[in-house]
Amino acid sequence: MAVIRYTEAEVALLARLMRAEAEGEGQLGMLMVGNVCVNRVLCDCLDFKHIDSITQMVYQNPGGFEAVQKSYFYQRAREQDIALARKVIAGKRYWPANFSLWFFKPVGDCPPTWFNQENAGRFKSHCFYQPSADDCPAVY
Repeated sequence: MAVIRYTEAEVALLARLMRAEAEGEGQLGMLMVGNVCVNRVLCDCLDFKHIDSITQMVYQNPGGFEAVQKSYFYQRAREQDIALARKVIAGKRYWPANFSLWFFKPVGDCPPTWFNQENAGRFKSHCFYQPSADDCPAVY
């Protein structure tokens, strides 16, 4: 059962975003990016108030994803990427992105906080950051 509403076009959109943001991190890295995406639709807090759909989340401005500005984001979604997108839409969560709303790829170590959010952990080259339960209870 899905934890957020979606259309088939949005499944493909999410799959393209996950691939564009984290293909070099393998399937698990792509799933973690997908967790952040789904969390942004779920949370209705902080920078993500009134984000009610995958489409709104992907194209949010400001606060969206750099990948939408790159040509590789506009490649057709592959079946294996669509399958990964379906997993996160169904509510599968992967640590350290399970409750995260942000990720980025720093040069060097992960800062302990990023925009006042706690570091939840690192996977390969990406650091993940999650809000407190007080700031954003719906993500938990």
